[in-house]
Amino acid sequence: MFTIGDFARYGRVSPRMLRHYDAIGLLRPDRTDPATGYRFYGAAQLARLNRIIALKDLGFTLQQVGAVLDEQVGPEELRGMLRLRRVELADAVAAATARLAQVEARLRSIESEGHMPADDVVIKTVPAVRVAELTGTAASYEPQDIGPVIGPLYENLFPLLEGAGIRPTGPGIARYEDAPQGSPDGEGGSGSGSAVVVHAGVTVSAPVGPVGDTGVQVVELPPFEAATIVHRGAMDDVLPTAQTLAHWLDAHGYRSTGYAREVTLECPPDRDQWVTELQEPVAKA
Repeated sequence: MFTIGDFARYGRVSPRMLRHYDAIGLLRPDRTDPATGYRFYGAAQLARLNRIIALKDLGFTLQQVGAVLDEQVGPEELRGMLRLRRVELADAVAAATARLAQVEARLRSIESEGHMPADDVVIKTVPAVRVAELTGTAASYEPQDIGPVIGPLYENLFPLLEGAGIRPTGPGIARYEDAPQGSPDGEGGSGSGSAVVVHAGVTVSAPVGPVGDTGVQVVELPPFEAATIVHRGAMDDVLPTAQTLAHWLDAHGYRSTGYAREVTLECPPDRDQWVTELQEPVAKA
């Protein structure tokens, strides 16, 4: 079972959105604690969430989404709806094109349901690592909020390191955490706050501390027990891989203890050829 914050992170939505879906009966939590009112979700509910977001992004009202879901719409019907919507949005602004990319990611998650290899996930101890990083804040964990923040951070990081005479000694490591305001709604779990601190880093051997007045900070990340999975392709398409990990954790009795790190193993110019390892800190439930 996942807290509302963790479930929102795996589904790439906001906790506020999940609360609204609960209120209108579109997606009820699997269990609600009678004493605290905290909501808990199962990994199997990601299937319904994927369909809700895909249909909503295709232009359906939430009332229409509920009606369509009651008719047990399948991946092929959704794919047909997507093709029609793509024609309508051909001349739309770049923001609409980005939204379509997210619909594609949702559809890939839907199409992969029940076909997730069990050997994709490996439990291992991740050693301590030293990284130089720049930090920014995104409005939420949703891809359209993370992308515009982490991209410029990395674009600025490497020239600043070069100017300071610091050379990377290993892969890039992106990580995330709740913004300092924490969880104003009182429901627990990583990802429960409204904003996300984005850390764009790369492995270095420089001393811990600030790098001059560049804004770059060198930090020592501690070791931790992690469930890891390798994602191949652009990070815009990471949703199916992240949800495969969520299903695995749920099925094997693990719980998340924080945000996953994204370790860049291969980063050629073609983003579709990227190889990234997701490292999820875990403990036995």
